[in-house]
Amino acid sequence: MRLILIFLLFNFESVLAQTRTIHVVVALCDNVNQGIVPVPKSLGNGQDAKNNLYWGAGFGVKTFFKNSKEWTLVKTIANPKENILERILFKHKTSNTYLLADAYDGAKIKNATIDVLDFSAGNKPEKINLDSVNLEFGGKSNLLVYIGHDGLMDFRLDKTPTKANDKKRETIILACASKNYFAEHLRTTGASPLLWTTNLMCPEAYTLKAAVEGWIKNETNEQIRERAAAAYHEYQKCGLKGARNLLVTGW
Repeated sequence: MRLILIFLLFNFESVLAQTRTIHVVVALCDNVNQGIVPVPKSLGNGQDAKNNLYWGAGFGVKTFFKNSKEWTLVKTIANPKENILERILFKHKTSNTYLLADAYDGAKIKNATIDVLDFSAGNKPEKINLDSVNLEFGGKSNLLVYIGHDGLMDFRLDKTPTKANDKKRETIILACASKNYFAEHLRTTGASPLLWTTNLMCPEAYTLKAAVEGWIKNETNEQIRERAAAAYHEYQKCGLKGARNLLVTGW
């Protein structure tokens, strides 16, 4: 029994010691350029990352992770690439996990959708050097995330990126009815759906943070889903059963 406990402890510590990366694509909420139910003007300006519902507001990715006890903000870069208004890099405090998040201009939601699918297929790898350590994002990330309006409700893609290799990649797609709209495209990329949705939802950062904490601990897909559902219910007061029906894992 003692040997088993030692093995499990060593395995858990090994998981935490691995360098793993998460790339989050955020399509900023945009009342003008997206087919959404309008939100207050200050939250729905897709060209204003600072105040945007999905970025700089209280439950936006930047603010929520910055205020959390589990993550440290490492770097902020303004206008790092075309279509991206701001980029932030976080490091998890108790594991060797890095999270890179990009705030896409809300008018460029199609570009954001194409990019996250390209990343999911293993395309467009990107390296970031941090204190002489090369971190791999884009198509070399371990986990790819999309947050925002489900643009596939409004437009079609000319083509779907196909998988570049057999490396394991997982995705979280927090957008309305993302399982219905992204499934065909995601299958083509070869990535696995860790968490996505069956109906309308508010893709704020508490759901992502809860899921990522479980992923870092190498929990099962169902355990991660349960974490996400509990967080969504906590903030949305929708009932745990409703949250479980909304947030699902796998095909």
